[in-house]
Amino acid sequence: MSESQFNDDAYWLEKLTPEQYRICRQKGTERAFTGEYWNEFSDGTYLCRGCAEPLFMSDTKFDAGCGWPSFYQPASKSVIKEVYDSSHGMHRTEVVCRKCGCHLGHVFTDGPAPTGLRYCINSASIQLKKE
Repeated sequence: MSESQFNDDAYWLEKLTPEQYRICRQKGTERAFTGEYWNEFSDGTYLCRGCAEPLFMSDTKFDAGCGWPSFYQPASKSVIKEVYDSSHGMHRTEVVCRKCGCHLGHVFTDGPAPTGLRYCINSASIQLKKE
């Protein structure tokens, strides 16, 4: 995949379902407790839906009770980018895939040890590669 494809709307419209496009490219969110992975705890690696970059490992996933897949750390700090988000009258930190810019969700400071972080991720933004 070339970097120019990541900036091509036609590429994303062909690659993603309408719901995935709304979330990944238009910074939407899925309703709580409705996404494919909110209650999934199989072993594996969660990849970016847009570019297949490994983003999160299953051993860092936990049940936050919020209805979205939650992780306490990314596979590597270099695979995600954090962006200040003041939309909807809130002050949050958005998480995007550093490689393709796919909107993943948000990170909060109410997670478990060892990081104290909760990466609250949309199922539509990731895909599980089971071990």
